[in-house]
Amino acid sequence: MTPPDDPALVRVLTAEGRIAPTAAAERYLPVIDALDDATLEQFYRDMAVIRAFDQQATNLQRQGQLALWPPSLGQEAAQVGSVRATRPQDHVFPSYREHVVTRIRGVDPIDIIRLMRGLTHGGWDPADPKNGNTRLYTLVLGAQTLHATGFGMGLVFDGRCGTGDVDRDEAVIVYYGDGASSQGDVHESMVFAASYNTPEVFFLQNNQWAISVPVATQSKAPLYKRGEGYGIPSVQVDGNDVLASYAVSLLALDEARAGGGPQAIEAVTYRMGAHTTSDDPTKYRTSDEEAAWKRRDPIARMRAYLEHRGAGEALFADVEAEAADVAEDVRRRTLELGGLSTDVMFDHVYSEPDALLQQEKAWFGAYEASFDEGAP
Repeated sequence: MTPPDDPALVRVLTAEGRIAPTAAAERYLPVIDALDDATLEQFYRDMAVIRAFDQQATNLQRQGQLALWPPSLGQEAAQVGSVRATRPQDHVFPSYREHVVTRIRGVDPIDIIRLMRGLTHGGWDPADPKNGNTRLYTLVLGAQTLHATGFGMGLVFDGRCGTGDVDRDEAVIVYYGDGASSQGDVHESMVFAASYNTPEVFFLQNNQWAISVPVATQSKAPLYKRGEGYGIPSVQVDGNDVLASYAVSLLALDEARAGGGPQAIEAVTYRMGAHTTSDDPTKYRTSDEEAAWKRRDPIARMRAYLEHRGAGEALFADVEAEAADVAEDVRRRTLELGGLSTDVMFDHVYSEPDALLQQEKAWFGAYEASFDEGAP
């Protein structure tokens, strides 16, 4: 079942899509009041489109086109709200299921597909401006927090934050999960972030399960309190409320950029699907729990809110059409990717040509060719 709400939880939208802010949400209401219809509709569009992409990628894995897929089903609001709060000059360090985060920052979703298909070790070039300062996916749990903190320290040393120039000051946001929060890397990152006053937002997506280990086993206290232990201002937000996620992230990033040091956010959400496509969640959680969280679906909640505001069927039909187009485009481009030549395993072993390696490459090429139809 869903856990009881912490009194400190920031929530603006009820599960039925009505504005009913918690006491902790009051300070964030001016941010939400300033949002126009176009922005609110964009939030919904972002979530709906990436869910279609995510479901298509899951299908592609089931059909043998991908080696693995980590679904983001149910976590769309936490991701959309937080990344829409970033500025172009900010730096994003994802984990491995921030599909909509990377898409909004400019990464082509097919680059994630290439990674999960085994065609690349990285997926995209983080130095390419079109990718919006987005670092690579990190499958080593928690390692990205070290990378982000080190980068944030560099921003401090180089005077690229806290100058008072809101159009130039930079911040870092790093994404990780409740399971990763138990890793030593995360705690070391928080020590150095607090010590060096890095312009960094630690964005923890608490999706309730570290594969098959429930968050109650990982921590006897709410996870946002861990940040407080390092002297980092910390907030707990309803991660299925895109408005609350946006407002909390916006103020945290602004504070970090301005020289206020690291901030921590725990977004309470739920992994509605499997941990990855190699996982079977029916082995460790109940259908009652899944049904309870499904009633908090972030996309249904935002749609209800827009309908209360007067959004018509034309908007939702347009979003549905775009989502279908994106999903179909990803399927088509995935099937066009093909595989890798076996030559690549030899090409980058050494920086200079090696005679023995070239002999092995030639032998292996001949061996592979011996299986071709018609070979003697």
